Amino acid sequence: MPEAKLSLPPDLVERAVALALAEDLGTAGDITTDAIVPADTHGEAEIVVRQPGVIAGLDLAEATFKALDPEASFVRVMRDGGKVAAGATVALVSGKTRALLTAERTALNFLGRLSGIATLTASYVAAVEGTGSRITCTRKTTPGLRAFEKYAVRAGGGVNHRFGLYDAVLVKDNHIAAAGSLANALQGLADRVGRVKIEVEVDTLEQLEEALAFPIDAVLLDNMDTATLKKAVALAKGIVATEASGGVILQNVREIAETGVELISVGALTHSPRNLDSSLEWRKR
Repeated sequence: MPEAKLSLPPDLVERAVALALAEDLGTAGDITTDAIVPADTHGEAEIVVRQPGVIAGLDLAEATFKALDPEASFVRVMRDGGKVAAGATVALVSGKTRALLTAERTALNFLGRLSGIATLTASYVAAVEGTGSRITCTRKTTPGLRAFEKYAVRAGGGVNHRFGLYDAVLVKDNHIAAAGSLANALQGLADRVGRVKIEVEVDTLEQLEEALAFPIDAVLLDNMDTATLKKAVALAKGIVATEASGGVILQNVREIAETGVELISVGALTHSPRNLDSSLEWRKR
């Protein structure tokens, strides 16, 4: 697990929380809570996880409660990136009862989603331990939540790939098809894009050899069997960085890592995680 303190940009957190609460509250607000709970009451609760995992998203959970009650107290028992057992308390929250009840589901949605990503990432990281390969994520993220989901990957011990289309070049099969050939796509590319990382997706050794003739920084070795992947890593060694992608699951990730590839990208980290089950448990005052 990462040792450094993890945190999210406050402006991104505030914006995401505001949008999520607006979606839940609509124009009428929390009609159930407002009808049942007097406005002047205060309450206390704890956030408990019901299954083991890795925590991520506490900044978002705290901001959700404080958006509805700026004076609310949110005490973290665990930190993002921390491993928890089933039944563990991760935070204590107190404040206006209406605010706690209204914020509950939105806070837990953020926490459960990001903790699920962190937990799945940690499983992949553990599976390749000792091989030298690192687990990375992709752009297969929930629209609007990419920064948070990539943060959760880091909380689980993984690393981030490019954040978007703007910060690195990745020449994929459809770019090559649209350009007419790999050579057409790569000819003069470095001059056109400036000083950014250039990575090229290849799915055969022949394509790899062709790509290595150009000034690139990395190759994405796509959907190669492990025998071919091992040969590709040997061809690229000392020339460019290597990344394996396609068909990666927990059952085969170590075999892929043992080919010597530097990065293994796993789209499932952000497109198919299972939420970490959590709940808000009320305390009697």
